Amino acid sequence: MYSSFVKFVQELYGTKEPISLHSPRFEGNEKRYLLETIDSSFVSSVGEFVNRFEQSVAEYTGSNYAIATINGTSALHIALKLAGVEPGTEVITQSFTFIATCNAIRYCNAIPIFVDVDSKTLGLSHQSLQTFLESHAEIRDDGNCWNKTTNRRISVCLPMHSFGFPAELDHLNKLCSQYNIVLVEDAAESLGSFYKDQHTGTIGKIAIISFNGNKITTTGGGGIILTSDPEIARRAKHITTTAKIPHQWNFVHDDVGYNYRLPNLNAALGLAQMESLPKYLKQKRTIAEQYQQWGKDNGVQFLKEPKNTQSNYWLNALLTESKEERDQWLSKTNEMGVMTRPAWTPMHQLLINQDCITSDLSTTEWLFDRLINVPSSVNIK
Repeated sequence: MYSSFVKFVQELYGTKEPISLHSPRFEGNEKRYLLETIDSSFVSSVGEFVNRFEQSVAEYTGSNYAIATINGTSALHIALKLAGVEPGTEVITQSFTFIATCNAIRYCNAIPIFVDVDSKTLGLSHQSLQTFLESHAEIRDDGNCWNKTTNRRISVCLPMHSFGFPAELDHLNKLCSQYNIVLVEDAAESLGSFYKDQHTGTIGKIAIISFNGNKITTTGGGGIILTSDPEIARRAKHITTTAKIPHQWNFVHDDVGYNYRLPNLNAALGLAQMESLPKYLKQKRTIAEQYQQWGKDNGVQFLKEPKNTQSNYWLNALLTESKEERDQWLSKTNEMGVMTRPAWTPMHQLLINQDCITSDLSTTEWLFDRLINVPSSVNIK
């Protein structure tokens, strides 16, 4: 089985050299735009490519505003602050996620609450969220949602679109509205993914996308804040630019700001990558279909996009029968030069998160014991 899979992946990528999980591709205007940036001398956070990159992402996603930052984690930090996450408040999120989701919550001095995920979407389960809210939440006279158990305000619900598979946004949005909780989307991995023909990151009040080196398109390191709220957009751009009041020569800052703006060099790379995004998405869908066909022929289950969604298939994933079988897959394939990896260690299992409230997380733990990500780079030949 393992040799058959390795041979299939080698044929898919046309090489017997070691194959990584997800490598960037630079096949368009990357070098040209980078040279233009260097020649302009505007290589930091001021320059035309920052504006052009933001406009490109906004137009593609259908968001009114896009604000570029140095990475996805910084974007999420600011998104949570602007969504109303304050010290001592709670943020409902999923344990099945990358550590950056929890780190951004902690940067705000807030406390994560972990609820379970859906086995088909890998995102926050609306049933799990509803069960938690019915047991623990109440709307008080101030109009806010409070946790009856901890007496802390529940400020935000933060689902993640894991591996590019959209979460159940309609159900989650309805529950958040019912309980006066702000919906913030961690769309770090889902550029090019759609929920009922609407791009991920455009249903919640505010969202973020990552452009790290391993994402479907990259700026080297970068992130984007998405919102349709003009005041949130203004504030996001202001405080990520050290909260400096615009002036030709004077330096006055009116708030605690952050040096989070994306440099022009990175934005130039990102703009060229955005131009190639439709081609990348088409090729990644073909790769996903090939994996699914191999799985069908060999009795291996690969995850497919849920009904009413369109996934970017950023990272393809298969499910084994047990943790022991998962570890055999990981050991054998990596020994043979094909990189595979398990899902992230669930957040509630990390020592740093032992102070967090958790609901029943049986699906999260079931997935962690069985899920394997497989090579998913665009295979331009």
